[in-house]
Amino acid sequence: PEHRDYQTNTSPHDNMMSTRATRIQTTAMAKTKKAAGTTKVSVKKARGPTDPLWLPNTERPAWLDGSLPGDRGFDPLGLSKPVEYLQVDVDQLDQNAAVNKAGRILGTFTPNVDEVSTDSLQPYSEVFGLQRFRECELMHGRWAMLGALGVLACEFSTGTSWADAIGLEYGQPQYANFDLPFDINNLAVANSVLMLGIELLRNSETDLEKRLYPGGAFDPLNLAADGLKEAEIKHGRLAMVACLGFATQYLAFGTGALTSISSFAKSF
Repeated sequence: PEHRDYQTNTSPHDNMMSTRATRIQTTAMAKTKKAAGTTKVSVKKARGPTDPLWLPNTERPAWLDGSLPGDRGFDPLGLSKPVEYLQVDVDQLDQNAAVNKAGRILGTFTPNVDEVSTDSLQPYSEVFGLQRFRECELMHGRWAMLGALGVLACEFSTGTSWADAIGLEYGQPQYANFDLPFDINNLAVANSVLMLGIELLRNSETDLEKRLYPGGAFDPLNLAADGLKEAEIKHGRLAMVACLGFATQYLAFGTGALTSISSFAKSF
């Protein structure tokens, strides 16, 4: 039998068009697969009440992790930011040289700012530390709560402004219109001796938790629970603002706390 070779007659133009169509189809398929394999759905994380901050739509500083009671991420000046020291080499001091280079940084050192000792009345190793700031805030808040309550109670019971009561105490100390059997000098001495002993006793404690919440005889009702710690710091902050308001009102208008509150209520 006769064997014949059949050859298809195609022009160069047809071959070029076929090759281009194949490339276009292959590229389209590759893009489709790539798009299907790398498609990402961006879900915006909703801000919920799990981490309340002092100002909405702000970010918490890295050094405030929310573990302390009442921590709302408020540190705009960065005072409680961890301290880091740089060790720098000495500068070149060659008077005959045209250029004296500054000393280069040799290394860094990060101290433990929450280390407590019993050497002095300032037991913390660093002044600017988060734990020391919390201790100072809590102490000032407790004094402010006593002061705010004392101002309102004395003005309500005696009718005398808290600022005017200071002058009256120098003549004859009174409590609820009852004369006390000692003068202001005896009261100042007794207060200094008692508070000095309490502060010496408190600063002998090296446990950070017991320095703030000693418990025992100082907490007979066991109020230093986790839920009440945050309530205490909130009330302390409010009392500090109230005491600042009492002082500002007296300096500006010469009125006491109850008179200022009454004038504010009448404005509505």
